[in-house]
Amino acid sequence: MTTLAETQPHLKRLFERIDLAPRPIGVETSRALEHWRASRRGVAPTFADVVADLRHGGFAFRAVPEARDYEIVIGAKAAAPLLGAVAEGARLSEAPNRRGAVRLRRLFDEALRAGEPALVEFTLVEKGRDRAGVELLAAPLALADGALGAVLGALNIQRYEAPAPTHEPQPPAKEEAVTLFALGSSRALGERVARELAITLSPHEERRFEDEERKTRPLVGVRDKDVYVLASLEGETGDSGADKLLRLLFFIGALRDAGAARVTAVTPYLCYARKDRRTKPLDPVATRYVAQLLEAIGADRIVTIDAHNVAAFENAFRIEAVALDAQALLARYFAQRLGAEPAAIVSPDLGGEKRAELFRQRLETILAHPVAKGFMDKHRSMGEIAGEIFAGDVAGRAVVILDDLISSGGTMARAARACRANGATRIFLAATHGLFARDAEITLREAPIEEIVVTDTVTPSEAVALRLRGRMVTLGVAPLLAKAIARLHGGGSIDELLDTGPKGAP
Repeated sequence: MTTLAETQPHLKRLFERIDLAPRPIGVETSRALEHWRASRRGVAPTFADVVADLRHGGFAFRAVPEARDYEIVIGAKAAAPLLGAVAEGARLSEAPNRRGAVRLRRLFDEALRAGEPALVEFTLVEKGRDRAGVELLAAPLALADGALGAVLGALNIQRYEAPAPTHEPQPPAKEEAVTLFALGSSRALGERVARELAITLSPHEERRFEDEERKTRPLVGVRDKDVYVLASLEGETGDSGADKLLRLLFFIGALRDAGAARVTAVTPYLCYARKDRRTKPLDPVATRYVAQLLEAIGADRIVTIDAHNVAAFENAFRIEAVALDAQALLARYFAQRLGAEPAAIVSPDLGGEKRAELFRQRLETILAHPVAKGFMDKHRSMGEIAGEIFAGDVAGRAVVILDDLISSGGTMARAARACRANGATRIFLAATHGLFARDAEITLREAPIEEIVVTDTVTPSEAVALRLRGRMVTLGVAPLLAKAIARLHGGGSIDELLDTGPKGAP
């Protein structure tokens, strides 16, 4: 919620925006807020609890009331972009960057006064036309006596170059590199893709207004450029898949209005892809409706990874639809993990049997020894699961239960129990998309599973990561996406990626 209009004048002079119901965009600020919420037991988390597990790159200050000052306890390096070089134990009044120290002190005061986290945005003017968009979070912490007296902080900085004055001569045109944006929680994946492409992620602005409407716009010129927009469309706390889809549509529209030559939507996880056909009279075919929205707003191409039904995905779009395959990453991982051990691949339902069979063949080729197969199915009565069928040779074998995604975890957990009952020695779960909805991590933690292997198409929440610590492995798809983007940008073929995955990928 944007609350700047209700704040005091001294805050308006320092910040362009202040939210007292924050929903950060940046990676560091999002992690810090999630850590604060996960640690909260009373009015605010205790200072000792948060500082003892400060793994998200943030910083913590303790108030010095008698001096109207704050002392940095941990994270001096993380705070340096605002304060300059400071040591832990130093006070804000001693910081080299006086303007940054004032901003922090004012924000800390506001967070302690409100008793809730506060998020602000402002722009730093650097050398020449260089600018830095700053997102800064401050969240109150309780001391040992229960009183609020410390602050957890984190910042995210996005650097960009301000447009040149119209009278300034422009340099000669040269071959353009890929222009890549990453929206919302996909920013961390976007940064990894940008590194693979040896480019800088292009800056943009995302704002949420007090009536929950959004504004998203590029902060660099895109006229006549080949633009790629990375946005994984999974639902998360405070941001549904529909919210993310609408933000992506508006951003593509803004790019088109700004003169982009071509816009490609890169959606590692595509929402509504499971509703690709009618299963009941008058059912919506949501996949096709999503395709029509993207086409109408001006997208030229869509790229996704392991669509729920590849044929339905490709048929839904009239624009170019590229379905990448991350199973090569999973196959290489399990080839190393299993070695010469007898193995079997199991589909948790009949709908995924073809996917599991293709994966079994790929793994068998890499291992150069036979890999068994199995499948499970269930039937329902009055909407409830009334019985289950299991078929396959899993006795004495390590089993990989494969699906395109893990949502509630119930189907995978039932398959794991069936495999154990049929004599499997070790049980692994594998899926491209780890959605982990509705306490899935609790369901899976109680099942006989040794390891859960997913990719980073979806970023798991901190709660999921903590509960599945030691049992979850995440494989990176950035090399796959970067190879695909480079080849599409250069007019090359992606057939090799569909067959084997990129060489050198993890």
